[in-house]
Amino acid sequence: MSFKEDYLKKIDAVIASGKYKDTWESLSQYTVPKWYQDAKFGIFIHWGIYSVPEFGSEWYSRNMYIQGSREYEHHIATYGKHKDFGYKDFIPMFRAENFNPGEWAELFKDAGAEYVVPVAEHHDGFQMYKSDVSHWNSYEMGPHRDVLGEISESVNSLGIVNGASSHRVEHWFFMGHGKEFESDITDDEKEGDFYYPAMPERHHHDLFSTPAPDKNFLEDWLVRCCEIVDNYNPKIVYFDWWIQHSAVKPYLKKFAAYYYNRAEERGEEVVINYKHDAFMFGTAVVDIERGQFAEAKPYIWQTDTAVGKYSWGYIDGNCYKSAEEIICNLIDVVSKNGRLLLNIGPRADGTIPDEDKNILLEIGRWLKINGEGIYGSKVWRYSEEGPTETKEGQFSDSEKTDFTSEDFRFTVNGDSIYAFAMNPPKSGTVTVKSLAEADASSKPVFNGIIKSVSLLGYDGEISYTRDGEGMHITLPTDFESEYPIAFKITIE
Repeated sequence: MSFKEDYLKKIDAVIASGKYKDTWESLSQYTVPKWYQDAKFGIFIHWGIYSVPEFGSEWYSRNMYIQGSREYEHHIATYGKHKDFGYKDFIPMFRAENFNPGEWAELFKDAGAEYVVPVAEHHDGFQMYKSDVSHWNSYEMGPHRDVLGEISESVNSLGIVNGASSHRVEHWFFMGHGKEFESDITDDEKEGDFYYPAMPERHHHDLFSTPAPDKNFLEDWLVRCCEIVDNYNPKIVYFDWWIQHSAVKPYLKKFAAYYYNRAEERGEEVVINYKHDAFMFGTAVVDIERGQFAEAKPYIWQTDTAVGKYSWGYIDGNCYKSAEEIICNLIDVVSKNGRLLLNIGPRADGTIPDEDKNILLEIGRWLKINGEGIYGSKVWRYSEEGPTETKEGQFSDSEKTDFTSEDFRFTVNGDSIYAFAMNPPKSGTVTVKSLAEADASSKPVFNGIIKSVSLLGYDGEISYTRDGEGMHITLPTDFESEYPIAFKITIE
């Protein structure tokens, strides 16, 4: 009996004996763990063979085989014809000679991250961990390192939660364009080969125009995902899109039941992140790629975005967001019951670029001062006030949101309301309308008894008044910040 057949029997046995079965009805017993409800900021890591060419995006493996694309032309000009130098030939160049997971973990800690989600396997089909499923992995090839294992161990040692993401399902068609001309991808690809199955991709954004993945591929997908769970014990498993395909659904339910049951056995609580209604609502945590919700939600959700605008993996000439933009994004997301998974893209040698590093450290410095209004916080009766509206939906983060001095976002934690001034003026007074005092001629807004008002990061007293228009707070003359600031309103 093969390794895959043995593993599939194990999966069925765990589901049969566990609390969770592979049905939406059974999986709806799931509840989001408190540690994840409290966690607000995580780090995503896109690092793999696609980091070697440093061109286009992390989809280089697909796009280099699309005739006429920028990647196709770049590849021929730089490396030669595809039949002589294919994607697999980047593997020996992926040496990770400067990869130091302990240094990475220290950086993530300094950034204020509470969880870390490395890409365990991207669409290219190269596993970033030691595996019994395939030899095409980072332990047996390339850097000869168990990347996922080393990162998981390093972040855990610093009290950071470890996760893993799988983008494997798109490998079904990801290398298919290489069969359209003379390349190193041929019809001879067999199960277990690196490029297999390289099915034809017709219209990428039309889910059902590409042939549905078959049983062999989906069983392999399931075993790969469960192997990650068993060997690395991730507390978060993140799935990219295409798992919502109808052919994947039975295997998706099997994975969730297996993962949740294994967590029960270990006495742990875990999270699955998904997109596009791939899961029945309430059986896992919804994620929005490069976007968010415009209003607060009564359920836990997540957004994933990147420090770079053009690629998730490292490329030469990427355009980076500012720390200020990401901090504003974090506050806005948290005020609406979300959490932010922020991606970085290390270089092929294992170094984290200065641009990524500096952004993370700036965020960390801000969180050291203002984190009490973020970590463990909950939604207030209002999430926001001011004229600036958040654009809703995925891939909506290409343009920076320009907040005004009238824009505030709110959270609550313990006995305090936190009012974040998103773009505070340098001096003068700001007015928080949501904290207006009730009087005979106005609608009551906030009737709580205020014990004190302070400014996080400032030791002096804060002067304020309240009337029917709002709480008028005088900004101290000896305090400046280029980032949003947080007023702490403590209640009796």
